[in-house]
Amino acid sequence: MKLLTIGQLARHAGVATSLLRYYETKGLLVPAGRTDAGYRLYAPEAEQDLRFIQRAQRLGFSLADVRRFMDGLSGAGLEDATVAHTAEQRYLEIERKLTELQVLQHELELFLLDFRHRMQQQGEKPGAALYARLLDRICDHGNHQHSSAASLEWLLDRAGCSLASLEQPGLLDALRGRHVHVWREGDAYRILIPGHDRALQRALEEITRIESDCRAHPALTLDRVEEGFVFVAKGDRAFLFVQFFLALEMGN
Repeated sequence: MKLLTIGQLARHAGVATSLLRYYETKGLLVPAGRTDAGYRLYAPEAEQDLRFIQRAQRLGFSLADVRRFMDGLSGAGLEDATVAHTAEQRYLEIERKLTELQVLQHELELFLLDFRHRMQQQGEKPGAALYARLLDRICDHGNHQHSSAASLEWLLDRAGCSLASLEQPGLLDALRGRHVHVWREGDAYRILIPGHDRALQRALEEITRIESDCRAHPALTLDRVEEGFVFVAKGDRAFLFVQFFLALEMGN
């Protein structure tokens, strides 16, 4: 088993060595040994532990929570109920936030419908047709799945995103139903699509080519990593790219 120096582990994970030392002080990352000169050495599994820590932090777990998870994985005496309770509490926090956003979305739809009713009472107005199309896109309560897909299509088209005119169903079939991992770093979203099969690689490379001139996603990049491929989309409209992949994950 080849041990990694602290510098090697930091480079593999794309973090600073100071972060590794900080995790060590919190009991999250333990060196497997030291060199004769006293430098830290880590087992290859440390890279997996480090990615687990970072992923948990992106999900909003505290370092104390992460410690509970890692203790549970190592069988250090914590009951499963403790770990499950920690995860459940975080899930409930996210559900509360989602509910708040859903309430805002719901009330906005009602507001827009009421606004249209008031417009109709006052007779035909300039821009009424454009407003009607907007409502058709976002206020279709009869078919939520259709409404979500239609809303995304409208958003992409409205933002001038090249994905709105993507007409290669075979290409998208290689992506539908695949689970993706998404996280945010600064003004950029990172979307990890696991896997290295040829159909997936071709689809992602083609989307990258199509999006190369898209003004909605400046500096879009695609990187091959150990787990699969990572898209990086930057800017205030990067969320559109995230919605696109999440819609494909749901089979839309």
